[in-house]
Amino acid sequence: MEFLINYGLFVAKFATVIVGLLFFIGMVFALSQRRHKDTDGHIEVKDLGERFQDYEEDIRHAILDDDELKALHKAERKEEKRERKQRKKHKGEEPARKRVFVLDFDGDMKASAVEHLREEISAILTLATREDEVLLRLESGGGMVHSYGLAASQLQRLVNAGVQLTVSVDRVAASGGYMMACIGQRIIAAPFAILGSIGVIAQLPNFNRLLKKHDIDVELHTAGEFKRTLTVFGENTDKGRSKFVEELEDTHQLFKQFVASHRPQVNIDTTATGEVWYGSQALERALIDGVQTSDEFLMARRQDSDLFLIQYVEKKHWQEKLGIAAEGSVERVIDRWLQRLSARFW
Repeated sequence: MEFLINYGLFVAKFATVIVGLLFFIGMVFALSQRRHKDTDGHIEVKDLGERFQDYEEDIRHAILDDDELKALHKAERKEEKRERKQRKKHKGEEPARKRVFVLDFDGDMKASAVEHLREEISAILTLATREDEVLLRLESGGGMVHSYGLAASQLQRLVNAGVQLTVSVDRVAASGGYMMACIGQRIIAAPFAILGSIGVIAQLPNFNRLLKKHDIDVELHTAGEFKRTLTVFGENTDKGRSKFVEELEDTHQLFKQFVASHRPQVNIDTTATGEVWYGSQALERALIDGVQTSDEFLMARRQDSDLFLIQYVEKKHWQEKLGIAAEGSVERVIDRWLQRLSARFW
């Protein structure tokens, strides 16, 4: 009997190790897959008008009694019947309802969301007309120049096709984020949204003195005088620093020219200082065209326009789903551990 108990414990331990190992392998594979995603995805379209109608109906049921609801629904049906008769009478004369396509862009340093943005814009351009409008809900503090340059170029496709583009900033559109916003024919922002930062920044540490202290040499060979201006491990020179600053200034000039060409109403000399402003201040400096949240914009448009949220969704393989689940589990464990730890000290 003791042998069977020991054997069972051994099997249980062995199975636990195997399951843990497979789980770890799956998680590692899933994380690696994130870096090598294919373009296997699809476009999802959500009717925001229906969502607002559902909200309205839920509130009605909560605050109105049955008789009031019946009377309201009867009045609405009567109005719909009248509108149908009018459309039938003036068939072909009344313009079709406008469409507003809503896009979301949440930017990181690499503007990674541009991969989804390009697919969403391609989908819209398959049927959008000059009567349609796109609302981009933008949030980004900026990042790499070339990445945000590509994101801005994707938005330019809409403008080139004659589609009205409105950019809404509820929280922040700075540096590369503001570069994207400039493409819009109209920019709106919440009162305390952060905008601007028309400037360029670059920094890197240098460990050369530390390495020398420990007698460690680093060799760097280049072909071309300015192939590498500043390095992390090598000894930097005044000439290299001067060239590095020159390149930053060149990039800044390009940024200023870009903003000036898309928003000529901005006084670029006094605005392109790297400073940021809140929404109401940005309006005074012509960085935006109106102080308004994206929610206000959509609620105002719902009366005469159909509203559609367009999202590109990538297909996730089971390995990636396993990895995401594992990440979530680890985060929850860490959060609980930190909460217990903080409770001991406070």
